Amino acid sequence: MRHLSRRLLAFALFVSPGVLPAQNAAKFDVATIKPSSAASGPDSGITTRHGRLSAKNVTLRRCMVGAYEISPQQIAGGPAWLDSARFDIEAKAAEGPESDRADLEAMLAQLLAERFQLKFHIEQRPTQVYVLEPLPGGTKLKPDDTGEASTNTSSSNTRITVQVTHATMDGFAKRLSRSMDHPVVNQTNLSGTYRFTLQWTPERAQLSEAAGSENISIFTAIQEQLGLRLRSAKVPVETYVIDSATGPSDN
Repeated sequence: MRHLSRRLLAFALFVSPGVLPAQNAAKFDVATIKPSSAASGPDSGITTRHGRLSAKNVTLRRCMVGAYEISPQQIAGGPAWLDSARFDIEAKAAEGPESDRADLEAMLAQLLAERFQLKFHIEQRPTQVYVLEPLPGGTKLKPDDTGEASTNTSSSNTRITVQVTHATMDGFAKRLSRSMDHPVVNQTNLSGTYRFTLQWTPERAQLSEAAGSENISIFTAIQEQLGLRLRSAKVPVETYVIDSATGPSDN
């Protein structure tokens, strides 16, 4: 039901661009938005934990990526400062049962609509994507039917490691979309949930001597470690077209 509620919230936002989400939609109990004093760079992102959301040095585009689980390339239009103005956001859900990540993402969508007056609609647009599909010989994925879905990412100068539990392939494709230069579309036809670890060399390090013999691209890693592949294609993809947005209102 939590995921259904989240999709309904997104539906309300794009079907009636001039209307804010329903007033009884989940909201943060307390939220502050301030201009960030940090320079653009790798030290930015959104974390969620124990009913709290913390966004450091983020743009409005990055906030939309987090709120709607889409890739940056699925966002079109918007104000001139969409990728330049940066913000720090601290938000806390009301006391009570701990909110999971999907709840907090839905609350972030609500916050963007209220504080940034964000309005958009969704179009299907032909887009260059990576299609995620099994290799002819089959996958190396291990079924994981117990526990909660989680994704833990760690990184160094020469290695990115993603540990995934209880993941659907749709969810994995969305996670990959955040790390790729094009959206990732799931066409594996795999309906179960899986546990796996994926390791690759970040693109910035692939040409350096530090990576050495362990240099491996994300494309090779997905094939060798998961038995899947990414194939380039052009297909219709949901594109979030921004109709209007303003600077954040006072806290």
